[in-house]
Order: sequence, then structure tokens, then C-alpha cells
Amino acid sequence: MTKRSFYIILALLCGACWLWYGLTNRQISHKQVQIEKIQSEGDPEEKAADLESELLGLEGQQTFKGILLTFLTAGVIGILFVVHVLPAIVQRFTHAVYDSGEMVDHDVMRDARSLLAQGEYEAAIEEFRNAIVAEPSNRMPWMEIAKIQKDHLDDPQAAIETLGNAIDTVAWPVDDAAYFMFRLAELHEQVNGDHATASALMQQVIELYPNTRHAANANHRLQELGQGSEAAALVEQEREFLERMNLAGKSEEGVSGGSA
Repeated sequence: MTKRSFYIILALLCGACWLWYGLTNRQISHKQVQIEKIQSEGDPEEKAADLESELLGLEGQQTFKGILLTFLTAGVIGILFVVHVLPAIVQRFTHAVYDSGEMVDHDVMRDARSLLAQGEYEAAIEEFRNAIVAEPSNRMPWMEIAKIQKDHLDDPQAAIETLGNAIDTVAWPVDDAAYFMFRLAELHEQVNGDHATASALMQQVIELYPNTRHAANANHRLQELGQGSEAAALVEQEREFLERMNLAGKSEEGVSGGSA
């Protein structure tokens, strides 16, 4: 039996039950009219008692039919809900949860994250590069590669090159482009102590994205970098001064030793 045939049988069965129920209602109404008519005319043959007995029987049947029809209708509605409505609701909910951008990211980088957890860093980098090909607009694989190079492979210069390539090779939205430039500036400062390049990147953010929060953040970072540069310059001057003092002291010792 096909699903269509099953639904047709259910529909016919429900229709027949409703007709049966309606027929009993009409019989009850007819009996009530007869009883009222006989009682109004007088009832010398006591026909009303027999009709009332028949009426009670019909009402009992009606009650039974109503219960049966209620269960049948609820069963049909339940079957339709379980077979059609509930799967549609579950499918909609599933798509709402698992078709989000984050889940796509996790699926694309699943193998790479697994290799990373196993300590297979080079293989993880290759998988993250495959993820870049699969999702060119996703910045996370680039960041993961740079993190592996810096933290696990002890190659911060490679991390700098990775972020630089990300900026140069992809037309990123404003938020992503600014994000990469801030991270690249941090690496230049932390790895090489290169305040000049970090400052240049922040100045570039200000010029490319004026009147944005990125420009405001870059301006604040420039002030911090300026203070850091001044402090670094003072430390360098102090180191050079101490070296000169040490050299001068050694020279004096040499002269004194020669005179003796």
C-alpha cells in the first residue's frame, strides 16, 4: 500500500465516521420532535415512553461514536504531525543551528584542527591552506597558520610573511583587512622590536579607513608605539653610554698598566 492510498483510506474512514455521527444527531433530533409533539397532543397510548427509551439509546450511541471519532481524528492528526510536520520542524531547526557560518568554518578546518591537536604542525598547515582554497573569504585559516609558525615551529618571521601574504593576496572586507594589519603590526613589534614598521601599518589603517573605529584604534596604538619607541631609544642610548664608559675604563687601565 502506497502512502497516498493510506491517506485516502484514512480520509474516507474519517468522513464516514463524521457522516455516521451526523446521522445519529439527526435521528436524535427527530425523536425529540416526535416526543414533544406527542406530549403536546396528549399521549393516551403512552408512545412517548417508548420514544424516550429509543432516544436514550441513540444518545448512548452518540456518546460512544463521539469518543470513537475523537480518538480516530486525534490519531489521524498525530500521524500527519509525526510524518510531515515534525520532520519539517526538526529540519528547519537543524539548518538554523548547523548551517551557520561558524559551523561551516569548523567543517572546513576540521582535519587541520585534528592534525594540530596531534602535534602534526606541518601537515596541519597544509590542511589550513586547503581550507583557504575552499573558503577564500575566511580569515581564520590564515591566522591559524601564523599561530602555528610562531608558537609551535618557532618561526615568527614565517608568521609575519603569512599575514603579509594574506593582506596582499585577498581583497578583504574592511573589518578583516584592519584585523590583519593590527595583528601584523603586533608581530613586527613583538618579534623584531620594529616600531617603525608597526607605526607605518597603523598609519596605513588611518589613511585607508578614516572616520572608522579602526582608524581611532590605530591612532591610539600609534601613541603607544611612539611612547615605546622613545623608551627603546632611551634604553639604547643608556646601553651605548655604558659601553663607552666600559671602554674608557679599560683604556685607562691599559694606560696605567703601561706606565707602571
